[in-house]
Amino acid sequence: MSHAASGCKYTGIDRDYSIEDLAAFHGHLGPFIVLGYRMGRYVREHFCSDPFQMNAVVFCKGVPPQSCLADGIQIGSGCTLGKRNIDIVPSDDMRCQFSCGERMMLLTPRPISFPPSGGDDYSLLIEKLAEDMYHMPDAVLFDASLSAAGMSQE
Repeated sequence: MSHAASGCKYTGIDRDYSIEDLAAFHGHLGPFIVLGYRMGRYVREHFCSDPFQMNAVVFCKGVPPQSCLADGIQIGSGCTLGKRNIDIVPSDDMRCQFSCGERMMLLTPRPISFPPSGGDDYSLLIEKLAEDMYHMPDAVLFDASLSAAGMSQE
């Protein structure tokens, strides 16, 4: 049964989440939650709008800050740990693979220009970077490609 057919009216899945919403969910605002959110929204808008029919695999180092990508993916796509339709796979190459039926979409982040670390204002600079990323065009943040679901990108 699709989620739409279940009759639940309290999904909020089509809602746009603000920077404040992302920070409240995640505990702070960082580049990877913003990137994940934007990727998740892109997938819902251009690939599959039903988070009950979709699965996500987040390939990343498996530890923060890269694993924070998964929090953004959850908010943006609706794939969640509770529904068991998102996984994190440790990898040196960061990417997100979404499947729905026989189709698959692969999103690969573009390089992020992080500020130099070590200064007293580093956390403020990281937060500013995340704010800027929230407003950037999708094509600046990541590349997207479609393929058959059976062709894993591992």
